[in-house]
Amino acid sequence: MEKLLARLARQLDAIDEPSLNALWGKYAALSSRFEPTQRWEEAVLIFALIEAKRMKNQLFNYYWAQQVRAEGEKKQPAPDKLPPIFKMDPAARQSQPASSAPPATPKRPCRVLSFAPPAREENGD
Repeated sequence: MEKLLARLARQLDAIDEPSLNALWGKYAALSSRFEPTQRWEEAVLIFALIEAKRMKNQLFNYYWAQQVRAEGEKKQPAPDKLPPIFKMDPAARQSQPASSAPPATPKRPCRVLSFAPPAREENGD
């Protein structure tokens, strides 16, 4: 299973982000209209893959910028790792002090954002 996932990750990483972003609107729209079909399930997975590539690039750019900034400021250590809540090992999450755990109830109610594709420019595309 891990070999299959690693191969999928390599294939996804080989695709340039602008090509994937060109398909974002199509698959966002298909994903937002639920239907109990294999076509909808595939559209959701494709949309998730597009989002995964975007997230990977954003994380890469964030950490790269932190590293470059640190090199310019007296060679500070690399940026902190992800917070414990993102660790894959449940034991590692539980071993963290209670002060680093998220609060049981949010301080203010959260808001669910609407799901809509970005507006397209009307330039003949």
